Amino acid sequence: MTSSPRFTGSDQYIATPDLMLAVNAAITLQRPLLIKGEPGTGKTLLAEEIARSLGKPLISWHIKSTTKAQQGLYEYDAVSRLRDGQLGDARVHDIGNYIVRGKLWEAFESDRQAVLLIDEIDKADIEFPNDLLRELDRMAFDVYETRQTVSARHRPIIVITSNNEKELPDAFLRRCFFHYIRFPDRDTLRAIVDVHYPALREDLLREALELFYAVRELPGLKKKPSTSELLDWLKLLLAEGVEPAALKVSEGLPPLSGALLKNEQDANLFERLIKMVRARQG
Repeated sequence: MTSSPRFTGSDQYIATPDLMLAVNAAITLQRPLLIKGEPGTGKTLLAEEIARSLGKPLISWHIKSTTKAQQGLYEYDAVSRLRDGQLGDARVHDIGNYIVRGKLWEAFESDRQAVLLIDEIDKADIEFPNDLLRELDRMAFDVYETRQTVSARHRPIIVITSNNEKELPDAFLRRCFFHYIRFPDRDTLRAIVDVHYPALREDLLREALELFYAVRELPGLKKKPSTSELLDWLKLLLAEGVEPAALKVSEGLPPLSGALLKNEQDANLFERLIKMVRARQG
């Protein structure tokens, strides 16, 4: 029996021990890995890094509100066939010319085991996950128009992400290995920043993290800034040559705050808090 590949993170992705354990458990069980967490905590990037670190092809299926499960299998392009028939095109005699392969088909027919990302599954209709149950269990599906069965050459490593916008059906959850990516603690966040900005000054990072966490912990905040937004903010601070002292906000908003505060309600809330602290200190 061949051993399953092991995910241990990478030089570009800081994976906590519990996250590595979850990934490897899903691989061992041959079950989809369902990843939840705040937007911007690296859920989509995880699938990319699993593929990169294990040397496997990545197939990404990004879900929208209009996406149907059938599109992941295949679609029959009847309109094109009708048009070609009107034009006398000989292709119309083979219905297979009008079968458009979906991402699951692509993953099932990959010459090597692939990593299949089903990204933001909670954006789709509530029936979407249930409509994929049989195919994910069988690792096969039928193409009724051509009377063929497409079976997985190699069972793909399936990573499914969700932002918790809606509840997923119990029947679907039973078939997944679940992991919630918690917001990183300060040490982990420092390690993540170091991957992206290894030469960042310690005094700038210290002040930036203090301000960042102060914003995140603000009571009543409508949208907490994420890890990806912190990285964007640091990039701007470096590009503009902002000094650490400028981050010790005494009034108004922090420099380049548009990377962290994404609506006027949160910006006003932060400004009011600064004024209150200033008044108490004064």
